[in-house]
Amino acid sequence: MGEYIMTLDEGTTSARCIIYDRVGNAVSVGQREFKQIFPHDGWVEHDAMEIYSTQMAVAQEALLKASLTYRDIDCIGITNQRETTIVWDKETGRPIYNAIVWQCRRTADIAEWLRNQGYSDMIREKTGLIIDAYFSATKLKWILDHVDGAREKAKRGELLFGTVETWLIWKMTGGVKHLTDYSNAARTMMFNISTLDWDDEILSILDIPRAMLPEPVSCAGDFGETIFELFGGKLHITGAAGDQQAALFGEACFNEGEIKSTYGTGNFLLLNTGNKPVYSSSGLLTTIAWGLNGEVKYALEGSVFVCGAAIQWLRDNLQMIKKSSISENFASKVPDSDGVVVVPAFTGLGAPYWEPDARGAILGIKRSTKKEHVVRATLESIAFQSDDLIKAMEKDLGRKITDLKVDGGASLNNFLMQNQADISDIHIVRHKSIESTSLGAAYLAGLASGYYKSIEDIIEIKDIDKEFYPAIEDEDRQRAKAKWHRAVDAVLALAEDEEF
Repeated sequence: MGEYIMTLDEGTTSARCIIYDRVGNAVSVGQREFKQIFPHDGWVEHDAMEIYSTQMAVAQEALLKASLTYRDIDCIGITNQRETTIVWDKETGRPIYNAIVWQCRRTADIAEWLRNQGYSDMIREKTGLIIDAYFSATKLKWILDHVDGAREKAKRGELLFGTVETWLIWKMTGGVKHLTDYSNAARTMMFNISTLDWDDEILSILDIPRAMLPEPVSCAGDFGETIFELFGGKLHITGAAGDQQAALFGEACFNEGEIKSTYGTGNFLLLNTGNKPVYSSSGLLTTIAWGLNGEVKYALEGSVFVCGAAIQWLRDNLQMIKKSSISENFASKVPDSDGVVVVPAFTGLGAPYWEPDARGAILGIKRSTKKEHVVRATLESIAFQSDDLIKAMEKDLGRKITDLKVDGGASLNNFLMQNQADISDIHIVRHKSIESTSLGAAYLAGLASGYYKSIEDIIEIKDIDKEFYPAIEDEDRQRAKAKWHRAVDAVLALAEDEEF
């Protein structure tokens, strides 16, 4: 048994490899960004070959930085951007089209067609999902519809589909393993979360051949061995989970009712609902949290499409800040946003609104408005969007949520975390390691390999970094939230205006 676990964390904007020791310390990190491709407004693509090559490069980098070899690694865990859709030739291993990213809105018309045909209730009951272009199914249909000969090749078993973890596993095992874990399968809008299998009725409606789909398996188990050439020796892949479910596991939200929020490119809240799926009446998604030791855990999820991406927008597009990390300092320079409200609906609004045609807005600008006000309002918008999700979860649960575990890069922003505690009237816990996504994949892999004996081993090594408590009056809280909701209403009204 090696002393360390290697986690491959394939995100939306970069690929990372983090090597962990037994107590969850990162002993080495490799990270590289890869190209974001925007062919048209609302379209987002990645080069799947670049995803693979970048991920393998950072794995080698992490090993070299720590002077380690494959012999030091016990196992590999994988976590990934979810819903992103890749189709490749089974014989050549080459993608037939760029990866269509989860953020991409090109298939909104397919989603609308499904809704108009009356499939919403059936798809929601089977998959736990609301029909939306966000998920893999419509993206896969688009590729089969638009790439010459694709559907015929797929029917002959010549093409394979996968989300990102499937693609990496297939490539790393030399094409031996075509697998997907339950948590990623549950995000495709083709997977029945009760039967734990692909749903033939949905596949028939979308004209998607079952032959191209991977085998669904638990999140901890045997995903195959890497080919010798990658690391100079074979390594076992023993864990895989979509990034948000991995973060829920990494935050040790093992019990029903525990909730986490990941502040990454987007913002994702997941609530462990135990052994049975809970269906939302508030626009939230029902999904599989993970499969482990023959047992499946479910979750309620709310997604904010733009979180850290809004801070990047301030940096790259508006050039108001030079580095994302100084947004906290800028926001703290002014006592409030001076009436400015930012609604960062760059790629539509997610839960609980689900309005794909919404676009962003900056409201309340005055002659006195400074960039500090806009920066502060942008950070506040992240907290407001998260609060919308928290309140939707409270409505479904029928009780108040009092505690929230946080992770992701933007969770290091103390202004944002305090603002979240104030707006949501909630106690926030930030652990010393905010890398809960990659840690979750490491924990799952380690449990499967025997590196960890039980989840109690994991609970013992979680250390708290900082806690945040509400510090404003309820009257001020309600006033701020009312202004935010008026701004969202304005954005939603514009989305209905076909001339705008």
